[in-house]
Amino acid sequence: MQEDEALDLLTRLTLEPVGALPQASNLTVLVDLTDAHGRPTGHRAVYKPVRGERPLHDFPSGTLASREVAAYLLSRAGGFDLVPPTVLREGPFGPGSVQWWVEQDEERLADPSAGLVDVFPADALPEQGWLAVVTGEDEDGTPFVIAHADDPRLRSMALLDVLINNADRKAAHLTLDREGRLRGFDHGVCLHEEDKLRSVLWGWAGDPLTETDRAATGAVRSAVQELPALAGMLSAAELSALDDRCAAVLEADALPLPPPGRYPLPWPLW
Repeated sequence: MQEDEALDLLTRLTLEPVGALPQASNLTVLVDLTDAHGRPTGHRAVYKPVRGERPLHDFPSGTLASREVAAYLLSRAGGFDLVPPTVLREGPFGPGSVQWWVEQDEERLADPSAGLVDVFPADALPEQGWLAVVTGEDEDGTPFVIAHADDPRLRSMALLDVLINNADRKAAHLTLDREGRLRGFDHGVCLHEEDKLRSVLWGWAGDPLTETDRAATGAVRSAVQELPALAGMLSAAELSALDDRCAAVLEADALPLPPPGRYPLPWPLW
């Protein structure tokens, strides 16, 4: 389905709750998209009402749904094609974000990160195809390493996360749809004015930007001025910080290194 068609359906059709997703930290409702007569259309979405957001000490209350939509708009503006279509609208529990449901193959459901992030014995990390992120020991003292695939799709996600200042890029927030496209979700804690990037995708830290990276970063920076909807979703300070992050990435001409003064990983990692 074309993206604009999906956005139209998300905006226009009725949201019929199917059930809550219990693993989510905030109220997250799976909904059928039904027509004017209440008949299912065969499409589903994830609805996150503002009233179901848990208060956070470092993000303004009632803003997570708007951040979900802003992350989608910036992913689209930069040509990343990584965040599923997402809109802000009224629903059965009040206003909230509504995101297109990502259909996955059945075998994929048993692996939340679609095989893109994995744990290896410390002496068994493949020499090619994987990039180490962090090492540790299990309860028996056996060393292990957590790594992600050396995949250009993931690298694009890593850049997008830098630009939107994603504070929670867990492995389980990544998947592949049935067409094999990488999809990232749960972007409610993005776009803060302070540096909060926490991610499992640090394997390319310090890598020089490609021409595609520069173009995507420039397009995201332009979106700050060209997408008036962002002004209604983010504060002036957050928009200014977004512009500054884009400028810093372009000036460094490289993906950033993990910050030395704070913990750079999400918790839990999955």
